[in-house]
Order: sequence, then C-alpha cells, then structure tokens
Amino acid sequence: MDNQLNVYLTFSGNAKEAMTFYRDILGGKLEIMKVSDTPAKDRCPEGMQDQVMHSSLTNGNLVLFATDMVAGDKLTEGNGISLSLTCSTEDDINTIYNKLSEGGVQIHPVKKEFWGGMFGVLKDKFGKVWMLNCPIK
Repeated sequence: MDNQLNVYLTFSGNAKEAMTFYRDILGGKLEIMKVSDTPAKDRCPEGMQDQVMHSSLTNGNLVLFATDMVAGDKLTEGNGISLSLTCSTEDDINTIYNKLSEGGVQIHPVKKEFWGGMFGVLKDKFGKVWMLNCPIK
C-alpha cells in the first residue's frame, strides 16, 4: 500500500492569503472552498462566510491543505508542526528558501550538511516552520 502524508495547516482568517503565497512560490494548482460555498454556511456565524473551509495546493507529489476553521475561540500557534520540502536542485532550494523567508525569520541558512545534502530552516511570515532539503547529485 502506498501511503502519503499531507500537511494540514490551520489559520485564523488568512488561509487564502497564505495558500496564495505558497502557490506563488511553489507553483501548482490551488483550490479554495469558502464556507459560503458549502452546506455548512447556514450553521456558521455570518462573519465566517468568507473564511476558508478547505483548500488544497497540489503540484506533482506536493500536497498542502489549509483551513480557517479553528476549533474553539482562537488559534494558538504551536511548535509541533514543520513543513519538510525536498527540492530537486540547489537553485530550487535557494530560491524557495529566500522567497519563503521574506517577512519571516531565517533559522538555519541553506548550507551543505554532514549527510551530503543542502539544508535550511526558516519560519515564514505566517509563523510556519519550513525545513528545506536538497540531495546533492
């Protein structure tokens, strides 16, 4: 059986902005379903109608899901999730790292590591931690 692990991000009202940002950097097809587009619209408060119920960004093997549907009153950002992206070229890892870190924090610059690959870590402007890796051929 082939299993695939997908990351599902929860935002507090800015999922569309975040997913558009990620799509602009990573490419692919972005689909966004607002609360107002679903049968749940009648059960949600009026202010939630433009919130993202579910979104997906797909590009080859890359699949990223996101929502604005926060359990409880508000989102509490934690440190228990990172996005791990394997890049195919050194140009890709450097370009993606630089673009994702705009407005964010560079935690570990992209550099060659002991395992023979290029690696970098950053926190983007939405508070999400990205680990980028690129095998060196």
